[in-house]
Formats: sequence, structure tokens, C-alpha cells
Amino acid sequence: MNLENWFNRGMTAQTYVDHMQTHQKDFIYIYENFPVPVEDHPIFEKVQNKKLRAIVLTEDWCGDAMLNLPIFLKIAEHAHIPVHFLLRDENLELMDQYLTNGRSRSIPKIIFIDTKGNEVGTWGPRAPEIQAFIDDSLANLPDQNADDFNEKRKEMLTFITKAYRDNRDFWSCVYKDLKEKIS
Repeated sequence: MNLENWFNRGMTAQTYVDHMQTHQKDFIYIYENFPVPVEDHPIFEKVQNKKLRAIVLTEDWCGDAMLNLPIFLKIAEHAHIPVHFLLRDENLELMDQYLTNGRSRSIPKIIFIDTKGNEVGTWGPRAPEIQAFIDDSLANLPDQNADDFNEKRKEMLTFITKAYRDNRDFWSCVYKDLKEKIS
């Protein structure tokens, strides 16, 4: 199936958000509280001329999607990029064409296409600064065979989710990386 068909199969952002069951509240919080800098509006006018569209592979349980996608949606609104969402686990045929490091189904994955449905770029699953934060967090976990591994992992994921929601420096890193990608 070509990317045009995948795009047409996708759901709107509103439908995706309406059906979220895991991170909806935090997703909406970031969306409502992330301001796009006014000085960047000319950049988005130039991007608008590219007539990009985006396919987003995601799942609502994903903390990275909770952080990245509300910020991307703000960019998409300013640059007039139509966005359609596909659930990763229901669209593995497409997901497996966009593996992270050739082996991981990491999400979100944003696929930018032109008016003819040709891929012009991808982004995801994380900005470099966020990846460094995750790497540091994982490095502090005990060995997987340790008795307290599952407990510590759960605590770490709770901490990461809260950091994603509240750390506006993270929001800025995501914004900067996404803005550079589409510019």
C-alpha cells in the first residue's frame, strides 16, 4: 500500500484524542499550554508552501506520544499540515517500514508526505535531548534480574511521565527538533 492510501486510512487528531484512554488528560494539558513562539510564524508560512501532510504512527499508552504529538499538532496547525493518525499495533505493515535503528517499533513516528503521497521525511520517536534523558534514566535501573527491577522500572516510568508533562524545557527541545525537521 502506498503512503497516500495509508494517509487516507488514518483518523483525524480529534478522533484520536477522543478515543485516548491512557494519557488523554496530559496530552490535552500539553497541547493547551504549549505556546508556539510568535517569531516563528514566518517559518511556518514557508513550510505551508511545501503542502506537506503527515501520517502519525502512535498508541495512546506511549509517553513519548503524549509529549511529542501535542507539540507537533501545534506546529501542524500553524503550518497548515493535515495530520492523520494510525495506531501502530493495527498497522504493523507500515510500522515495520519505519523501525528505529532497523529493529524497534518505537513511536511516535511521523511520516511527512507531499501532495502525491511521496515520503519527504520522517521524525521520531524522540528529540536528541529527550533520548539522552531516557538513556540516563534507564542506566540507573537495577539489573533486570534484580528483585526490585519491576518496582524501580514502574517508578521510573511514573517519573518520566510526570517530567514529560511538567518540564517545559523538554517541550522546547521537542519543538525545536520538530521545527528543524520541517523547515
